[in-house]
Amino acid sequence: MKKLVLAAALTAAATTSFAGSYSEAVIEAPVIIEEAGSSSNGVLLPLILLALVAAAVSN
Repeated sequence: MKKLVLAAALTAAATTSFAGSYSEAVIEAPVIIEEAGSSSNGVLLPLILLALVAAAVSN
């Protein structure tokens, strides 16, 4: 009788770990923050102005 109770207790303890259904883990995608501008945007305007000034001086 003790072996039957022990077997029932072990069976009950083992089945609780499998309760519910298996579902895949949900992994959230990493957040990527894109910067508004790059370093080349800050250089482009002064280069255009310099070219316009050089063109004006050469005429």
